[in-house]
This record gives sequence, structure tokens and C-alpha cells, in this order.
Amino acid sequence: MIIDIVSIPSDKYSNLSHKNMAKLRAAQVKKNAVVAEAQKKINSMFDRMSARHFVQSTAYELYVKDVNAQVDQAIADIIDELDFQLAEDSDNGKGNQYGPYRYPENPNYDLSDSERFLAVENYYMSATKDPNARLQAYSMDALAREYLGQYYQTLYDLLASYCT
Repeated sequence: MIIDIVSIPSDKYSNLSHKNMAKLRAAQVKKNAVVAEAQKKINSMFDRMSARHFVQSTAYELYVKDVNAQVDQAIADIIDELDFQLAEDSDNGKGNQYGPYRYPENPNYDLSDSERFLAVENYYMSATKDPNARLQAYSMDALAREYLGQYYQTLYDLLASYCT
């Protein structure tokens, strides 16, 4: 899919989360639908006016300008909506009503499974230098079981591999 609804430099484009990329793609699909519908209207008017030999009249030119203005406004609305959604997500990434996102005090449930895994792993790796104490603390962490789901055992095995 070619993304041309907004101009995003490649470094900024690569930093978008999966959720934001999905929003960008959805906005692109909306834009493509608006442009396709406008092209259908213009083609239909062209066919009707050419049947009556009015294609070179100013009425057709005015009609095309009007449709193009409507398309430009619709695209601007889609971009505004996208900007709002992306800004809202960037605000939500910092925290919620309980404070900034930080495991285990206020875990972020909007993260992907791999991001959750890394958040919990980083927490335990920085919590203590003793691998046995780290594994013991992790094994008693009920939040980690719920937060990581199927990946709980994977992190348990990783932390156990550091033990002697």
C-alpha cells in the first residue's frame, strides 16, 4: 500500500507503533475511497455531458472544480482526524489516570505482547543483581502471570537460565 495521505519522513514513519500504523493505513483507505468516488462522479458527468456535446463547456469545468474542492475538504478532515488520533495515542503512551506507565505500579495494557515482555524483563533485570532472588520474586508475581499471559513461562525460563 502506498501511503500518500501525509508526508512522513522515513525515520518518523519507522517509529510509529503497530496501532498507529493501522490508523495511518485506515486513513489512507478512507482517502483512497474518497478519491475513487470523486473520480466516478467526474467520469459519470463526463459521460453524460459528452453524450450531449457539452464536455468543453464551463459547466463541466465548474463541476470538476467543485468535486475536487469537496475531495480536498474530505481529505483535510481525514488528516485532522488522523492527527487527533495519533496525538491522543502519544498522550496515552505516557500514562493514565493512575500516573505514568511503569511496571508493576501502573502497567500499560495497550502494549503488544513483546513490548510487555520487555517491560517486565527490564523491571526484573534492574530490580536486583542476584539471579536467584530475581527468579524467586518473579515466580511470586501474580501481576506478571496475568500481564504476560502465555509469555510468562518464557520469561520464567529466561530468568532461570541466569541462575546457577
